[in-house]
Amino acid sequence: MAAAIDAQAFAERVERLAKQAVAGKRRRLISVTLAVEPTLDPTALALRSRRPDDRWFCWEQPQRGGFAIGALGAAAEVRAAGRGRAAAVIAATTELLQGRLADAPRRMPSAAGPLWVGGMSFWPDGCSTGPWSELGPALFVLPELSLLRSDQGSLVTVAAVVSPGDSPRKVAAQLRARVESLDCGPLPPFEPSAGDAECRVRSVRPPEAYADAVAAAVAAIGRGEAEKLVLAREVRITAPRRHDPAALHGLLREVFASCISFSWGSSAGCFLGASPELLVRRSGSVAATVALAGSAGRSADPAVDDHLGESLRHDPKTISEHRIVVRQIKRRLAAHSVWVEAAAEPVVVKIANIQHLATPIHAQLAEPRSAIELAGLLHPTPAVGAEPMTAATEALLRDAEQLERGWYAGPLGWMDAAEDGEFCVALRSALVRGSEAHLY
Repeated sequence: MAAAIDAQAFAERVERLAKQAVAGKRRRLISVTLAVEPTLDPTALALRSRRPDDRWFCWEQPQRGGFAIGALGAAAEVRAAGRGRAAAVIAATTELLQGRLADAPRRMPSAAGPLWVGGMSFWPDGCSTGPWSELGPALFVLPELSLLRSDQGSLVTVAAVVSPGDSPRKVAAQLRARVESLDCGPLPPFEPSAGDAECRVRSVRPPEAYADAVAAAVAAIGRGEAEKLVLAREVRITAPRRHDPAALHGLLREVFASCISFSWGSSAGCFLGASPELLVRRSGSVAATVALAGSAGRSADPAVDDHLGESLRHDPKTISEHRIVVRQIKRRLAAHSVWVEAAAEPVVVKIANIQHLATPIHAQLAEPRSAIELAGLLHPTPAVGAEPMTAATEALLRDAEQLERGWYAGPLGWMDAAEDGEFCVALRSALVRGSEAHLY
């Protein structure tokens, strides 16, 4: 590797912290954070440097000052299931963050230092079998190495969990090897070939079955059983060659620069997408989110495109559905906030192939709530599920869809040591496994 990152500097500082940690009576998290060359590409670094047995995580929003996170390896891992999974994750992550030993710059931006990265399935009991089973209902990882790029520069963090009896020299050597193995090259280009014409695309359920499910959902709303129901469906694409997550992520961030492009992967597969929907961003005592509901297509003709967007703002059905989402998000935040404020009118957000109605919402938290806790409080919004979300409407959705959503439309994101973080609703996404992709 080129000398873009000083492995020796990391090793010396890691060994010093590890010596302090092993002198204690319990396991402790140690981390070292150093400033690096700001031109490094976090996503390319993670995707080019991943080992066969690695977990990796990439998160970026190019139009937001080039903000990006790339993470590799697992210093620690937390799994949980059931309706109390968010609370279980919070307890485990908080325990490890408390009492940590850190060597870092005095002032660091959000997302610098040790991170927890991961997500949760849409349903509390999701991912029990099938292609999603490796992820599970909730999975969060503390990476061995993470690179942050923001408008304040770039920082690399290495982390380890050290127990009494561990060898400080061995811990330092392991992380030094991680840094020395980094590949700082660019992402590979996405290059479709003639062979892609052989891809097989199929709906898991017949299209007419989905149409019947929508009709049944509309009838249930008409009977007063729900205000809003949002159904998902699955399409599978089988290619003549393996899908390349690195090339796919590169294409997503280029085409959807205003969206949150994400990749979460392991040897079992990769869940990736470009989501326009922020579930929550927590910065200190402020929580920010966006109610995103109501969609229209795009047009190459600017006048037609603007007309399509304006029609969203004046269509009674769209406005009614959008207000349901705004109302529910405000209600959930209000229970934990001093105040909650939503924009007076929704705006039209345009992305590459679609446009949406969006209402920004901010809240002043009444007491500290971590980013993971807030994600658990807000998920699922009526934009991707039901209103109200009760046992009855949950049964309606499950029966109508007849599919395993997995992490699709669930919360996915990151949280730093200050418990600030960001989570998106994992939409516009695919689970890629070898030559097969599950799209939702």
